[in-house]
Amino acid sequence: MSLDIYPVGIIGGGAWGTALAAAMAQVHDHVLLWAREEDVVRSVNARHENAIFLPGTALSTRIEATADLTRMEKCGALLVVTPAQHVRTTLAALPDTQAPLILCAKGIEADTQMLMSDIAAQVRPRNPLAVLSGPTFAHEVAAGKPTAVTLASANQALGAVLMRAIATPSFRTYWSDDVVGAEIGGAVKNVLAIACGVVDGAGLGLNARAALIARGFAEMQRYGLARGAKAETLAGLSGLGDLVLTCSSENSRNFSLGRGLGQGKASESLLADRKTVAEGAFTAPVLLKSATDLGVEMPIVSAVCALLTNAATVDSVIAELLARPLKSESW
Repeated sequence: MSLDIYPVGIIGGGAWGTALAAAMAQVHDHVLLWAREEDVVRSVNARHENAIFLPGTALSTRIEATADLTRMEKCGALLVVTPAQHVRTTLAALPDTQAPLILCAKGIEADTQMLMSDIAAQVRPRNPLAVLSGPTFAHEVAAGKPTAVTLASANQALGAVLMRAIATPSFRTYWSDDVVGAEIGGAVKNVLAIACGVVDGAGLGLNARAALIARGFAEMQRYGLARGAKAETLAGLSGLGDLVLTCSSENSRNFSLGRGLGQGKASESLLADRKTVAEGAFTAPVLLKSATDLGVEMPIVSAVCALLTNAATVDSVIAELLARPLKSESW
């Protein structure tokens, strides 16, 4: 199958979906961007800017926005960029297409504890699947700044085709056969980024943040291995690479959410005030439940859940983490 003569479709008109459309427009003559919001469609088509979710970024005239999901049946490959908790309903609403699906959402479905690839295999069994993950801030990708990502697919031949279809001079893809590992890294790092934001908001210092990243990575490793991920994937772009990025910058929505929590603000007000989704807030409770069912200890994730539900204060969760028994450093 060749994708060279087909347009690439982006499902999801938020900041990340728009940034991917901008990247794809570097190498494709026609990129179709589906957005639920009519004002996003009008802004992209009339002003060549997503003034709602990615303001200030000029978009190529090669990008066409639409609110008609049925038009996606004309696309040779579909990048699915809707929030994780809406992936199931979005996939179910797709037209009858067998185009490869590249799943870009980072999270775990709340009701089922399923990864996005599991949902896609269940809802769209005839569509070839791949996962795109890695350290990516939308505004940098849209601006054409150098970026490297993991494209995970169990089928190497499919992976090779898709890598060529979405790679650009500044958007570099690395293939992996570890779909689970790529997804676990992307989901867990969002929760850990909230924790790092708490550290920043509470003024605990850079030593504490570095320690939290390292111990959070240990939690990611424990959980990922328990779900069948490969250690090298978790130590790569979609795991450690994404973790470092989102735990180190206020450009991360999850970090910013945690920073507000660390400053003593209520989670309800922080989440209600957000135009874009901080996936970690939705992933945290289902991740903790899944880890508990697997017998995997994730104290940092547990602390984030306590803060999000107002079950504990910042001071109390910090004291609890620091009071844990001394032991050897390990995963």
